[in-house]
Amino acid sequence: MQLPHHWRRLALPLALAGLAAIGGCARKDADIEAAKTEAAAPQASETPPANKAATTAHASEPTLSAEEKAEVAELAKDLHRHIAVLASDKFEGRAPATKGEELTVNYLAEEFKKLGLEPGAQDADGNPSWFQQVPVVEMNIETTPLLIKGEGFEKSLQPLTDMVTFTQRQVPESKLEDSQLVFVGYGIVAPENNWNDYAGLDMKGKTAVILVNDPGYATQDKNLFNGNAMTYYGRWSYKFEEAARQGAEGAIIIHETGAAGYPWEVVSGSWSGAQISLAADDKNTDRVAVEAWMTSDAAKELFTAAGLNLAQEMDAAKQRGFKPKPMDLSASVELKSKVRTSNSRNVVAKIPGSKYPDEAVIYTAHWDHLGVNEHAEGGDHIFNGAVDNATGTAGLLAMAQQVKKMPQAPERSLVFVAVTAEESGLLGSKYYAENPVVPLEKTVAGINFDAMGVLGPMRDVIVVGYGNSELEKLLEKTAAKQGRYLAPEDHPERGYFYRSDHFSLAKKGVPMLYFDSGTDSFEHGREWAQKKGEEYTAEHYHKPGDEYDPQWNLEGAALDLALGLDLGLELANSRDWPNWYAGNEFRAARDQSADARK
Repeated sequence: MQLPHHWRRLALPLALAGLAAIGGCARKDADIEAAKTEAAAPQASETPPANKAATTAHASEPTLSAEEKAEVAELAKDLHRHIAVLASDKFEGRAPATKGEELTVNYLAEEFKKLGLEPGAQDADGNPSWFQQVPVVEMNIETTPLLIKGEGFEKSLQPLTDMVTFTQRQVPESKLEDSQLVFVGYGIVAPENNWNDYAGLDMKGKTAVILVNDPGYATQDKNLFNGNAMTYYGRWSYKFEEAARQGAEGAIIIHETGAAGYPWEVVSGSWSGAQISLAADDKNTDRVAVEAWMTSDAAKELFTAAGLNLAQEMDAAKQRGFKPKPMDLSASVELKSKVRTSNSRNVVAKIPGSKYPDEAVIYTAHWDHLGVNEHAEGGDHIFNGAVDNATGTAGLLAMAQQVKKMPQAPERSLVFVAVTAEESGLLGSKYYAENPVVPLEKTVAGINFDAMGVLGPMRDVIVVGYGNSELEKLLEKTAAKQGRYLAPEDHPERGYFYRSDHFSLAKKGVPMLYFDSGTDSFEHGREWAQKKGEEYTAEHYHKPGDEYDPQWNLEGAALDLALGLDLGLELANSRDWPNWYAGNEFRAARDQSADARK
């Protein structure tokens, strides 16, 4: 996954001190650990205040009825049982397209079947199946230096040291040849913000040079985009996608530690080694030929060679009406890729609705982790991924069991999706979003579980991307019944909302929640929980040490599952269609399908 939220806030100092020792979320989403974080909120007028000073702050335990305590205890027991299996050495770290995948997906299918759920997917012949096939492509890419030329200037930017280059095109060779560089500011086209950094440009054959993050962060103007909180326009993935839409041949993002939310070592570590993506019929030939990052030092040198001052151009790019500038420099680079195709699988199970089976609430969690690495230090080479994310995967089974115990199925369907290849860039959830088993316009909402708490019950419920949707009002009400309160993230400028599986569906307009336990322990207090989080980050995260411990207190994770289950059932037994708040970048996609829900 990504770093568990109640621990990820503590990870940056550790990561900066020792990035070389931190295993990456093998992709390439720079979602590595060092600094992954948080994300967007709607406009200030739409954002409800977080209840950080809750009246329950001094409660010694959650406020639960006897029935609710029994449910939490049973959920915790089921979590222990399933995590012990999923995180065992036998499952070899659950890497996609390995023996570990076979064991994992078959285990999940058998357990869903035992509980009485129905297969939610279809096989190639249209028959019901527990498995949704996810075709993936792995590319090992070799690159030449990035050669920059101009009048009286020539510079070879070196791989990893000055730049990283890669491609989404699933072909053996890709290159830039004397492609003209154009500085396009933040590389954003956002009509709702009256913003177009490509206005008047013909980018055919050219390479865009782009700033990371967005103008709201750069100006700290709360009325510009989302102010300090990153929008999707600030994400590197959007910038490469937009450059392709503009017809560019290449795209280079200028790295800044503060604006990106992680240091250069995260970038160089994430985009080196094998790159995995979803197989595409057109082999992604609609993407730019070369995607790249370069260091800020390299960028300063290039701007100087172009007769420009980088700091001044960055200031200009913050302002509405910014005009892109040709740099009178050209870029050349050659990439050679070894391409390998394979299949992985999402596991899909459903409980059909008793009244509206064509409408559904979805629960997601990624089953994959990092597998076996024979080059890992020490004698243990299995990356078991007990917290990340055997916890969330086990949670799907535990919740399903609670629903099946009910005397009647909910009115709307519940769909449980254990997705593959999250560690490779949210690939399984992206594939599901493109091929949903229930149409997205009829998907009421969804909840994602990733790396759940193992430290016992917490008073605070951290909402990743707080202030995005109406789902938070329901979550706050349900949390209050448990004697808990909602809290936002500490660093929304780092865009963490866009870095776990919920985002794949949010991007398509489906209202999604991603929340987990915070660091305000009922039993031990905040300082204790924070210290434990630091220990996990330093000793276990994305390491062989992330192993199951039968002494874990999983009642906190169980409380979170109960929150998600209660919220989902409330929606499943209603005619409500929650939406994103006005001003949110996903609102338009949801509104476009409104007629299908009348």
